[in-house]
Amino acid sequence: MTLTTFALAGQSFRLRRAVEGDVAGIVGLMAADQLRAAVDSTAPERRAPYLAAFHAIDADPAHLLCVVEDAAGTVVGTMQLTYLPGLARGGATRQQIEAVRVSADLRGNGLGSAMIAWAVEEAGRRGATLVQLTSDNSRTDAHRFYERLGFVQSHAGFKLHLA
Repeated sequence: MTLTTFALAGQSFRLRRAVEGDVAGIVGLMAADQLRAAVDSTAPERRAPYLAAFHAIDADPAHLLCVVEDAAGTVVGTMQLTYLPGLARGGATRQQIEAVRVSADLRGNGLGSAMIAWAVEEAGRRGATLVQLTSDNSRTDAHRFYERLGFVQSHAGFKLHLA
């Protein structure tokens, strides 16, 4: 099901909910990322955990895993949106944007900006009052990108990796 379309630099792109057949394309975008290449793999023997994660995401209405495909049907972008109800901020719902990826050959054409703009609009449609995301400290280009879109660095993030 198409959620929206983008016409950018003479090309047409379709943003839609991901289906199981998109998992390899999504993982391929993540594996192409220098920071994730050592962790994410498109090898067939490593596919099962990705499929299990996809099914968990797809079954939960608080999550929306999106892909962007080009006119040929190739997955060229992805992002995951999660809606977090909370007691903070007067019982506000937050939208968390995760795993934003755009194919390297399409960066700079406005696709990432269009994806984030759509995500922010979707947050409003779903009643969220805050949109948040995290970005690795080393991703200075991504930080500038998000700041251009109006995001503000407001918190320090912490992670604890579990075995």
